Amino acid sequence: MKRKKPQPGSNDGHGAGLRLVRAVAFALVMGLSPSAFGDIYRYQDENGVWHYTNVPAGENYTLFIKTPPQTPSAFIREYEGIIDQASSRFGVDSALVKAVIKAESDFDHRAVSSKGAQGLMQLMPGTSDAMAVGDPFDPVENIFGGTRYLSALLERFGNDERLAVAAYNAGPERVESHRGIPPFPETKRFVDKVMEYYREFDRTRRVPPLVIRGRDAQ
Repeated sequence: MKRKKPQPGSNDGHGAGLRLVRAVAFALVMGLSPSAFGDIYRYQDENGVWHYTNVPAGENYTLFIKTPPQTPSAFIREYEGIIDQASSRFGVDSALVKAVIKAESDFDHRAVSSKGAQGLMQLMPGTSDAMAVGDPFDPVENIFGGTRYLSALLERFGNDERLAVAAYNAGPERVESHRGIPPFPETKRFVDKVMEYYREFDRTRRVPPLVIRGRDAQ
């Protein structure tokens, strides 16, 4: 039995896959961010037809195009509005949110730690559930969930940012039991790193834009 050829405009998986590949290739050539597509996988069936997808559903698929991760500056440009919305909604300084994201995942929304923390703000599954995060790898959900959790920690520790950040890393119970930042090297490094990034992001937003006028603009 001959394989029926798909008609133009049909929902054939091969055609859809090629459109996906072309879209990613176009984004790369144009210097746009292809991160929304993710990595592209493919496999060849028994009829010699190639199938492409960004969500492989089996071991037959192999990596075809590796999507480069976004740079921190590109990510901030793309999600600045989301970070500002989450910060405003939950009463957390946007510079602190960016600092936690930088320290936790370096703005890689697909990051997974050895302990199972996921996404931009490295939410553990239990925290994701508590913060009503359905997909921790979705940047918007992760930012809102992580910012909500950070807000709860700030409230719990009297708006002490260092204690809240320590609790974000080690857990609030450990901060309370030690009556301060726990004496764990990892937690101490994390707090220092977040506070350093916090100062950097805060300083960056305070720098006035450079405006050139008159003959200097020629």
